[in-house]
Amino acid sequence: QVQLVESGGGLVQAGGSLRLSCAASGTMFSITHMGWYRQTPGKLRDMVALSIDGGNTDYADSVKGRFTISRDNAKNTVYLQMNSLKPEDTAVYYCNARVRLNVLSREYDYWGQGTQVTVSS
Repeated sequence: QVQLVESGGGLVQAGGSLRLSCAASGTMFSITHMGWYRQTPGKLRDMVALSIDGGNTDYADSVKGRFTISRDNAKNTVYLQMNSLKPEDTAVYYCNARVRLNVLSREYDYWGQGTQVTVSS
């Protein structure tokens, strides 16, 4: 039973900043990847930023240079620092984690409930 809970969304003006947090809880053997995705009405859920095995990161082209993903493995928490926000960043942001539940299991993807980010012009 794994749960991801996001927080930190809200309403900001263009050029402002927000910091999203996502904490994973439950019985887990390990977390391999954590990342952030976003979705707007009528659109597919798109990758924003990923924290990958070995400490690597990956970003969508639209957020490079503005967003930074970081991870606290001791707390099973991932963050997304969003700077220089634009109206087109408005979306529901979802946390994702790839989790191994025990030493014998395969990995599974889990999703948070989403947090709304709205950027006004």
